[in-house]
Amino acid sequence: MVISKKECKSALRWTLPVMTGYLFLGVAFGLVLNQAGFSWIWAIFMSAYLYTGALQFLLIPLLGSGITLWETAVLAFMVNIRHLFYGFSFLDEFSAMGAWKPYVIHTLTDETYSLLTGLETDPETDRHGVMLLVSALDQFYWVAGSLAGTLLGQAIPWDLAGIEFSMTALFTVVFVEQWIKAKNHLPALMGIGAATLLLVVLGPEQFLPPALVATVGLLLIGRKRGWINE
Repeated sequence: MVISKKECKSALRWTLPVMTGYLFLGVAFGLVLNQAGFSWIWAIFMSAYLYTGALQFLLIPLLGSGITLWETAVLAFMVNIRHLFYGFSFLDEFSAMGAWKPYVIHTLTDETYSLLTGLETDPETDRHGVMLLVSALDQFYWVAGSLAGTLLGQAIPWDLAGIEFSMTALFTVVFVEQWIKAKNHLPALMGIGAATLLLVVLGPEQFLPPALVATVGLLLIGRKRGWINE
């Protein structure tokens, strides 16, 4: 795996949209964490080690509630179960990255997964080097934003009303970019259809894992029948 100026420039260009979103969301998380009474050390530890925005926001009110380790583990599994499906797309490429395999698995967030699935590299650049840098830069943006948020929260009082919408906004931007780049929109329509149907049937608290399973099943069927070639 090669990492030179070419790989760095390529990774930086690809991560610019995520940089904007992660810095803003990281600051939001840091502000909420500081408001709950936790220091900047917690911001760095949670953002670097847990590195999962939804779970981090969810854990803030639970840290002082007496929740057990097992309850926390089950909660983390349910919130992040979708990441099990992300890894299937990169089994061969991650295995080829040698000692960096555990790290790129750890840093495979929703936005990083979206970038890696659409990643196009020049023949002169090392694709695996760019993938590693994309993963590392995205995590750096998140940790830096979280640290900045806690420090800002200590210095300036903030009104946090409505800030939870920022995560939805980032997902929407990433989805629109993927839609524009994709030649075949059938996989996206399958995901939207399965998620919408199960959301109506099961409700917002239980629809996500079944929707992911149904989407994977539909994609496998579509690929087997030749509807999806990418």
